[in-house]
Amino acid sequence: MSGTAKRSIISGLRWTSLRLRLLVVFALVALTAAVSASGIAYWLNREAVLTRTQDAALGDFRRQMQNRAASLPPQPTAAELRETAEQMSDSSPGYHVLLIGTHDGKPVAGSSDIDAFTKVDVPASLQRQVNRKQPLTSGNTFEYHLFWQRTARGSTPYLVAGTKIIGGGPAGYMLKSLEQEREDLSSLAWSLGIATALALVGSALLAQASATTVLRPVQRLGDAARKLGEGKLDTRLVVSGNDELADLSHTFNKAASSLEKKVADMSAREESSRRFVADMSHELRTPLTAITAVAEVLEDEADSLDPMIAPAVHLVVSETRRLNDLVENLMEVTRFDAGTARLVLDTVDVADQVTACIDARAWLDAVDLDAERGIMVRLDPRRLDVILANLIGNALKHGGSPVRVSVRTDEDELVIEVRDHGPGIPEEVLPHVFDRFYKASASRPRSDGSGLGLSIAVENAHIHGGDITASNLPDGQGAVFVLRLPRDAEALASGAPDGEDPDGNGDEKGDAK
Repeated sequence: MSGTAKRSIISGLRWTSLRLRLLVVFALVALTAAVSASGIAYWLNREAVLTRTQDAALGDFRRQMQNRAASLPPQPTAAELRETAEQMSDSSPGYHVLLIGTHDGKPVAGSSDIDAFTKVDVPASLQRQVNRKQPLTSGNTFEYHLFWQRTARGSTPYLVAGTKIIGGGPAGYMLKSLEQEREDLSSLAWSLGIATALALVGSALLAQASATTVLRPVQRLGDAARKLGEGKLDTRLVVSGNDELADLSHTFNKAASSLEKKVADMSAREESSRRFVADMSHELRTPLTAITAVAEVLEDEADSLDPMIAPAVHLVVSETRRLNDLVENLMEVTRFDAGTARLVLDTVDVADQVTACIDARAWLDAVDLDAERGIMVRLDPRRLDVILANLIGNALKHGGSPVRVSVRTDEDELVIEVRDHGPGIPEEVLPHVFDRFYKASASRPRSDGSGLGLSIAVENAHIHGGDITASNLPDGQGAVFVLRLPRDAEALASGAPDGEDPDGNGDEKGDAK
């Protein structure tokens, strides 16, 4: 048997398995019932066999004592006792006889088989009972009674009984072997044991069949629930019968239908919202382009304007740029949500890309770069520029100079660390730094950033098959963002024609930590 098959069997019969529990319960119930029935049957048969044998032997012994021992003379000799004992034994159903009397004041005894039965074989307690004279009452008209008990010599069970002739006659004892009855009861015990084992095997087979019958619908329900969890919302169960499992299947189908409808409604609303944001952003780009051009003209002429008007001009220019960045960010986020963002790959030198990003934003004096030339990776250069711009800009704005950017490789990964020398990220803020529109200070809802920069950066990392993590350095030495990207993102670029730029937007600015 293969290892996979063994693991499958072990998994199918683990202690938490419903099938195993059903098998154990059925087996325990069957075992309890079989053992109880077998025990009761054995006890009843044992009592019946022993009682029948005992009653037959005692009845015959009583008659023999009345017919033969009672006819002996008051002072019998040992020979007379032995002859009578032999006669009683020969006509008995398989027991030995011992007669004890007195002759000339001396005790004498006669046994049907002196090698098999003597006075030594009679328990002392039984002798005392036999020889004790019983008081005569209205309820007891005999001085002597028949007493018996079961005993054993070695491994053989025996029945020993005794009585005494009323009026001064001899005392008589019988010894009957119960070996045959013991063998019969042993055979009965073996038969009942075999019947119990067969009942246990039958119960296991019945439990297996019942478990299969019961668990097959449960397994189908589990498979359907698993498919439903994987997003296959059209999964339904075939309902058969009118039992509780059928009701459960009906309930599952109703729940699945309701879930499918709700998800469809939510998807439709979400798609409508994305379309609205995309359309709105697209429609805003044309007027924003015109407003930006006018704002730039006003900015060029700000020095020649009235000093009372110049601050307003600068504010308009600044807010126009913020609005333009926000629209671009919204369009970028919409593409990620819609799943239309694609990679446009190129093989680049990472050190050149980082240097170009820093130089384009005039950050050369504020950033320390630790990057060896010659680290070649295949990725989307524009998206890498967006990630670096957000991370470095965020560190400069909220961390403090100098910002250190280090580039290294780790097996098949490109690792870029952006470290600042600021106070670090508050612990309560750290889990939310990549959330959309999240800002660290609730008292400053209106800041230079839109709250989308870091979320766009992490989305660009994810589309490459990488990730970004944020953490604090020990002893308040600042925060560090670690970007990890595969050195070759070729497998993720399928779906975008070569040379196509599905996004076409420019740089992003960092946001608050």
